Amino acid sequence: MSEPLFRDPEASVADRVRDLLSRMTLTEKVGQVNQRMYGWDAYERTPSGHRLTDAFRAEVAAYDGMGALYGLQRADPWSGVTAETGIGAADGARVSDAVQRHVVENTRLGVPVLLVEEMPHGIQALDGTVLPVNLAVGATWNPELYEEAAALAAAQLRSRGGHVALVSALDLVRDPRWGRAEECFGEDPYLAARFTEALVRGVQGPAGERIGPDRAAVVLKHFAGQGATVGGRNSAATELGARELHEIHLVAALAGVRAGAAGLMAAYNEFDGVPCAANRHLLTGILREQWGFGGLVMADGLAVDRLVRMAGDPVAAGALALRAGTDLSLWDDCYPRLAEAVGRGLVEESTLDTAVGRVLALKFRLGLFEHPYAGARGADPARMEELSERLARESVTLLEHDGVTLPLAGRRVGTVAVIGPNADSVPQQLGDYTAPQRPGTGGSVLAGIRAAAPDGTVVSYARGCGLIGGDRPDLPEAVALASAADVAVLVLGGSSARESDTRFDANGAAVVASGNPVEMTCGEGVDLAELGLPEGQSALLEAVTATGTPVVVVLVQGRPHALPDLTDKAAAVLSAWYPGPWGGRAVADVLFGAAGPQGRLPVSVPRSAAQLPVFYNGKDHGYRGYVDQPATPRHPFGHGLSYTTVAYGTPRLSLPSVAVDRFDGAAPTSCTVGVVNTGGRPVRETVQLYVRRVLGGTSWPRVRELRGFVRVELAPGESTEVTFPVDAPALASFTQAGEWAVEPGEFAIETGPSSQRTRAARLTVTA
Repeated sequence: MSEPLFRDPEASVADRVRDLLSRMTLTEKVGQVNQRMYGWDAYERTPSGHRLTDAFRAEVAAYDGMGALYGLQRADPWSGVTAETGIGAADGARVSDAVQRHVVENTRLGVPVLLVEEMPHGIQALDGTVLPVNLAVGATWNPELYEEAAALAAAQLRSRGGHVALVSALDLVRDPRWGRAEECFGEDPYLAARFTEALVRGVQGPAGERIGPDRAAVVLKHFAGQGATVGGRNSAATELGARELHEIHLVAALAGVRAGAAGLMAAYNEFDGVPCAANRHLLTGILREQWGFGGLVMADGLAVDRLVRMAGDPVAAGALALRAGTDLSLWDDCYPRLAEAVGRGLVEESTLDTAVGRVLALKFRLGLFEHPYAGARGADPARMEELSERLARESVTLLEHDGVTLPLAGRRVGTVAVIGPNADSVPQQLGDYTAPQRPGTGGSVLAGIRAAAPDGTVVSYARGCGLIGGDRPDLPEAVALASAADVAVLVLGGSSARESDTRFDANGAAVVASGNPVEMTCGEGVDLAELGLPEGQSALLEAVTATGTPVVVVLVQGRPHALPDLTDKAAAVLSAWYPGPWGGRAVADVLFGAAGPQGRLPVSVPRSAAQLPVFYNGKDHGYRGYVDQPATPRHPFGHGLSYTTVAYGTPRLSLPSVAVDRFDGAAPTSCTVGVVNTGGRPVRETVQLYVRRVLGGTSWPRVRELRGFVRVELAPGESTEVTFPVDAPALASFTQAGEWAVEPGEFAIETGPSSQRTRAARLTVTA
């Protein structure tokens, strides 16, 4: 008897899906769109090793198969999985294979299961290599480096038996009070789009029907607008019009779709009153009909259950999400009842078939029917560590500098006082969605400084204050150390480190209410009303800067904190974001001059929460500012200093006037700017291109919009010219007709080192 068509690896994915669907029962189909079980409930650790649980076997039996299993290898305080109970690198492939073997060998059709893992900044599993958080990655302005790191993370995932990587990429920091700001590449859609493309290329490999054995399918989170919730409140409402949605919040998603992303995750928030998981206009009208997306859409955790309030009961809620375009559930109680929804006539079985087909297609693309078990060789851990540290180093952003204090190696520094609640804590460098680290992994800023300091340098340390609240019992010790030192390095900021006593919502978000002593100031569920440093840190900053010793402030943070004016207080201010385990070495390299600061702000740094929103690319209504403070940010998007000086010439256009129909093909004009290193140190400069509509158009223009960036290396005294194409994507707006178009008018084509330091050339687009 010949093998069925779906078993033929030479057949097309579409034909194999069609054949397999024709053989499936309604119960089996429902099983394929369910991801109901938590992966850590599928196994238990015994003295002789890991064994599959009866609960897992029952789940497989209930649907004669399993569509996907989330978080088999996840470890963190929410899952309750520890280094003692979880799955380390040595056992990852074996346990994954045991899960897969049970599903393949104990079901009628033997359809493999998708093993889905969080990979926000490296796989969230024991012994998984941790990368800096996305906000730090965005500060590098180096998508090529991130692509390389993402590829190695995918290889690590596949070597342990995982198939699908869930990665935040689509959200933007439109309100830094939002606790998940650290998961964003920044506030700008163009910057986020370039990193999203790099992510897809890195994780999935070359575009094509098949995904290689050392690559993974990527599901991009979250679609769409989750970074624009009112008040920076997690999972709340948005107030977005069509233009804001398309011009800001869908740009990265469209870039990811065009790059070939296997899937998108529907966001928790609602758009125009309809939750994303039930929003047919978003998931079907835009994503599939306008963009032609053929991959799968996954619900966020328990998001479909939230629809019961709209639909009336779980069966109707599941039908509502399925009709809208949600293909795969996550932990909810609604999708397991889709057979009942079909029976009640709430949704057609053909609609279910479409969703099942997308899940099956991904399994075929991954080659799971031919090679269901782990077989890929993992990434070199040393290379992964190297890339993590390099990303951290390139993300360090010099915000302020007196021009003389840094680098420390260039000064006579005999004593360095390292002070602050983030100075000696690796966990507080890691960010949210991080597995427990093995003892000895990475090093703190204090450890990095001690290792980097020249022989004979005395490095002293005091914590100075607590991370949160006003507690500062060792403030006198910190002040004494700073007073006696040649320079003080004050390491402040926040933490997303989950602790064993942290409480969590059912979907894993931290519950950190007002007055809760848990030391989390950022992360999922940890939104802030105020963005200034906590009382204790502010007092420490005031006391240490008052000593007269040169003070270098290093901010380890997952969001831009609102900073006071430190011009006459601190000698330098750097943001290290959450730089990962090896971020301490990276910060020390920049402080001592082994590396120059290369980071550029992916977000605007506010003066206070009261002036929000402060993102640079708002609508240009010419607002003059508040009475009591300016409306401008403390530090603008794109800003970042170096240890030298760089001068920019006036940009030049190859053609200053172009007819609108010339924008149908290749760029009809280009912008060239000269850049020269006028200082005494080498520099890696990020040259930025912005576009500002001056006159014309059918919608109100934005202040300016990033449309390109190039990183150049310049020796002292060296100059170069950078040329940017000025094409349709650079000038197009989302019009009243509901499409992208270049409209006649006048544009300022601007270049410079940041969004607030530009020079312009005028371009006329004629009808």
